[in-house]
Amino acid sequence: MTIEYHDLQIECVRGDIAAQEGFDAVGNAANAALMPGGGVAGAIHRTAGPGLAAECRPLGPIEPGEAVITGGHDLPNPHVIHCLGPVYGRDTPSDELLASCYARALELAEEAELTSLAMPAISTGIFGYPVREAARIAFSIIRDTAPRLAHLRRFRFVLWSQEDLQTHVEVMQEIFGRG
Repeated sequence: MTIEYHDLQIECVRGDIAAQEGFDAVGNAANAALMPGGGVAGAIHRTAGPGLAAECRPLGPIEPGEAVITGGHDLPNPHVIHCLGPVYGRDTPSDELLASCYARALELAEEAELTSLAMPAISTGIFGYPVREAARIAFSIIRDTAPRLAHLRRFRFVLWSQEDLQTHVEVMQEIFGRG
């Protein structure tokens, strides 16, 4: 599903974050060290190749709520925005830290003058953040930031499961008043 809000096209799709052709950057649900791991970080690093880990090594560790940008290496995207989301129930305040991830990702995209960004649902995998709550936080940040975006024109959520896709579509409709 796709909606337009201000000058930003916002969409939700089911797919592989490491296979998002045509986007200036993809987001990585990173670990603190910015190194290969499981889930999204593993998929991104496997596809990007060892050059990504080499570029990330001096940038870590980062704290929950922080984000950094690197090259995309062997990904079909020129850039990766690495976000360290909160571990739900451990890193607090979880809502503020998760909001910071998305706000920082949008800020980094703007600073790099990127026009398109594909993101996974940060913290909703092994970090345990409830998907609906995480989606509300993410879409609220996008809604609040969109009027100030000078470069970014396309934002895509890439969800792994059909259930997560459906939840994101429902929340997107709630936040943006469509549906």
